[in-house]
Amino acid sequence: MENSKEFTGKNVEEALQSALSELNVTIDQIEYEVVEKESGGFLGLLGGKPAKIIVKVKEKDLCQVATKFLHEILTAMSLDTEIKAEFTESKDEIDIDLSGNDMGVLIGKRGATLDSLQYLVSLVVNKESDSYIKIKLDTENYRERRKETLENLAKNIASKVKKTRHNVSLEPMNPYERRIIHSCLQGDNYVETHSEGEEPFRKVIVTLKKGVQLPERRQGFKGRKPYGNNNRNKKISSSREFHKKYGADTKDYSTDYKKDYAEYLESKAAAKAAAEKKEENI
Repeated sequence: MENSKEFTGKNVEEALQSALSELNVTIDQIEYEVVEKESGGFLGLLGGKPAKIIVKVKEKDLCQVATKFLHEILTAMSLDTEIKAEFTESKDEIDIDLSGNDMGVLIGKRGATLDSLQYLVSLVVNKESDSYIKIKLDTENYRERRKETLENLAKNIASKVKKTRHNVSLEPMNPYERRIIHSCLQGDNYVETHSEGEEPFRKVIVTLKKGVQLPERRQGFKGRKPYGNNNRNKKISSSREFHKKYGADTKDYSTDYKKDYAEYLESKAAAKAAAEKKEENI
């Protein structure tokens, strides 16, 4: 056995106890092979040989470690949540997806609660691992939807900077979200980004690139409203209506995420209704 160690004792049981004591593990955490059984020798006095075993500590199931830890936390929060964890060896990464009711409370304001849970799981898992394991914790596809929201925000801010010729400071974001903004605008010919401030208040600043020549601005319509949908910036509903419809735990959701979250829940409800109708017709 690879990564194994040899132990001896008067008998197999004593050799096992010696291994468990030295390795500081329980018997269910090891694999062992008896190489030689003890022998008493001539008349049980001369030529006796001790028992010899080879012991290997089992590799811990890190997905199980993560799942158990999360289950204890979510149970303490009185949340009935399904936990799915999958380890990708090539990436040294564990993807964990949470599903159930009231998942909004696990997301928190701009994903703050989800990020905190992810950090705690990472600490627990990497304490049990010889190499660093990356943890990705998600629920209701929040990470991808938030990424799309931030990319749209970045493009809108870039347009604003080009139009007004003034720098724009975004709200404080965590490192992951700041990277999304930087990455989205890194190929823009007219604007650039940098971060300022100290954590957790560090934020992205979008500025014009030095020396670039912007296209001439078109003159707007004087005294006339431009064509198009004048209501496109109108909120889909008041904050009170939104919280009443989607739950009180959404009160801390940012404005840019409310619309995205509402569309997601409505599409989810439509898919469920379609599945139920299909089931009735079978």
